[in-house]
Amino acid sequence: MTTTTPLTIGILSFAHTHAASYARILSAMPDVEVLGTDPGPYDPGTVRGAGFAAEHGVTYVEDVASLLAKAPDAVVICAENTAHRELTELATVAGAHVLCEKPLATSDTDAAAMVAAADASGVILMTAYPVRFASAFTDLVARVRAGQLGEIYSILGTNNGKMPLAQRSWFTDPTRSGGGALVDHVVHVADLIDALLGEPAQEVHAVTNRILRADAGVGVETGGVVSVRYPSGVIATIDCSWSQPESAPTWGGLTLEVHGTAGSVRIDPFAAHVSGYDAGGELWAGFGADLDARMIDEFLDAVRTGRAPQPDGAVGARTLAVVTAAQRSVASGLPVPL
Repeated sequence: MTTTTPLTIGILSFAHTHAASYARILSAMPDVEVLGTDPGPYDPGTVRGAGFAAEHGVTYVEDVASLLAKAPDAVVICAENTAHRELTELATVAGAHVLCEKPLATSDTDAAAMVAAADASGVILMTAYPVRFASAFTDLVARVRAGQLGEIYSILGTNNGKMPLAQRSWFTDPTRSGGGALVDHVVHVADLIDALLGEPAQEVHAVTNRILRADAGVGVETGGVVSVRYPSGVIATIDCSWSQPESAPTWGGLTLEVHGTAGSVRIDPFAAHVSGYDAGGELWAGFGADLDARMIDEFLDAVRTGRAPQPDGAVGARTLAVVTAAQRSVASGLPVPL
């Protein structure tokens, strides 16, 4: 009979939209006890705090210190981006392994401090990039490694979604998010390219605008294009706009096109779905593997076995560096070396 080590996992904040998915996955595991705390602030009309915990089968704890005092084996950080460093440092001092929502931080200094804190405490720091676990992407990596596409020379990535104004407006508040569409969407594509090429970015050039939903007075970029050059000569372009309308049946999607001297491949990890209409309007329901669940499985297996999971904190820091370079490029109007 195969058994797994029981674990206690804490969720630090329910601010991020993915907190609901992580809570659902973890609370369904018979060998995992899930604790949660959510200090706020809350956007009006959102279910947060103890109400969110009750709705998702999570045992609620009043504050971060009290949760960490219960000595969880690991924590999942779903707080606003600017709170990631503080929560990571508190968790690592308490000896808890950390899965942190993306982006890892909002500055390169904070990201480096988070990696250092995990190393100093001898705990895991993993960055939450679920698309890394899509079968379409792992197949693409295998084809590139086998040389089926020849020498890679260009990559085109898109990550377009709805503007998070209604229930998670902190995404559009730079004091809590660190930026807009650049921060929210570039990192996912940068992670896939990082895994695919195995080399850090060398130079970044970015442009942004705030045309989308200008009527709402959004104080961050809502559309952007980022060009990234790598040491091997590969040039990648990332469209990171919040361009999906509120009426769209789904949040958005991510695609990746890879072009080489012997062929090209395009993947669309969220394409598998059924759609239609009912009395309420258009329907969209995805099917296939739950990428969040695959990522959680990777993290928990690493916690139980002591191995290093991927994508780790170093990946989170490298992909954040693409974003911070893009922000500097927007400010200067010039390409920025890394």
